[in-house]
Amino acid sequence: MRGKKAPIRQILPDPKFNNLIVAKLVNHLMYDGKKTTAQKVVYDAFDIIAEKTKQDPVEVFDMALKNAMPSLEVKSKRVGGANYQVPMPVRGERRYVLAYRWILDATRSKHGRPMSAKLADELMAAAKNEGEAVKKKMDVQRMAEANRAFAHFAR
Repeated sequence: MRGKKAPIRQILPDPKFNNLIVAKLVNHLMYDGKKTTAQKVVYDAFDIIAEKTKQDPVEVFDMALKNAMPSLEVKSKRVGGANYQVPMPVRGERRYVLAYRWILDATRSKHGRPMSAKLADELMAAAKNEGEAVKKKMDVQRMAEANRAFAHFAR
């Protein structure tokens, strides 16, 4: 590996909830540097969650993230001319990244409603261990479980 490893940037907590994971959600949602638009979508979604569930939206979001985070995933490994799907534990930061990605992909795949409403629905579903993001996590973990026989190829 040439050069130095890129430093991990410290992001500031979001202005409304003063929370780092909410700020990360805003950053993942953002397109073309339009942060205020992304913040508006997230805050509107949190208002919808607070209205429908009568709970703290940050707690619902935290629970949704925990339910969407995988603990195992498969990585392709070439051994003796054959490719094996080797189950590996997921690193801490990558667990969060995958959870954000799956929640937002599930949200973006739905059509015909405002983004904030779709995001609120997906977060509430994930908090109840339902929804497309949790289904994706289950699929990934099921795949890792099915390929447990190749775990000895992991290093």
